[in-house]
Amino acid sequence: MAKTKIAILISGRGSNMQALIDACAAEDYPAEIVLVVSNNPGAKGLERAALADIPTAVVDHRGYDSREAFEETVHNLVKASGAQYVFLAGFMRILTPWFVGQWRDRLVNIHPSLLPCFTGVHTHERAIEAGVKLHGCTVHYVRPEMDDGPIIGQAAVPVLPGDTPDTLAERVLAAEHRLYPACVKLVCEGKARVVGEVVRLSSTTSGMLLNPGA
Repeated sequence: MAKTKIAILISGRGSNMQALIDACAAEDYPAEIVLVVSNNPGAKGLERAALADIPTAVVDHRGYDSREAFEETVHNLVKASGAQYVFLAGFMRILTPWFVGQWRDRLVNIHPSLLPCFTGVHTHERAIEAGVKLHGCTVHYVRPEMDDGPIIGQAAVPVLPGDTPDTLAERVLAAEHRLYPACVKLVCEGKARVVGEVVRLSSTTSGMLLNPGA
C-alpha cells in the first residue's frame, strides 16, 4: 500500500515518536516517517530515530536570531523531505502563526491533558490540585494559540487517590502511546477532516475516545 509521508518534530526523549515508529513498522499502517527534526542536539529521540534508519536533522534554535529564521529552516527541511504532514512529539517550542499557517490542517500535536482543560505545562500537578477525577491526553490540529485547535481524539485515565504528578504522568503517557498512533492513522487515511473548526470523522469511523481501563 502507498503510505503517507510524515515528519516528526521532537525536543527530548521521543517516546511518542517511538510509538509512531513502532506503528509505522506494520505493513498495513498508512504512514511512513521520512524525517525527524530536533531543535535540541542532545535529544535522546535522535538516537531512537537513527536506530530505526530514519533520516534526522538538528536545527538548534539557539543558533538563530529569530523564531522566524529558525522555523524557515525547519519548514524547508520538511518540505524537501516530501512529508505531507508534520506531527509534534514533545516539541518544546511555540510555533509562530507563519509556520502554523504553512501547515494548516497538516500540523498535529499531542498534549498531556483533556483539552481545553490545563493548557500549557505542569498539567498533571494542576489536575491533582484541581481535584478532577479524570485526566488524560488530547491529539489536535495546531492553531497559533497554545494548545488550541480542532480535536482529533482524546484518551482518559482515572486520577486515583494518592496519585502524585509522577504516577499520574506515567498513566497518561501510556495512554498517549496508544492514542497518537490511532489518530495519526485517521489523519493519514483522510478520515479526520476539519470542517469549520471541528474535526469530523469518516462515517465508517467510530469516535476517537479511549476510555479508562480500555
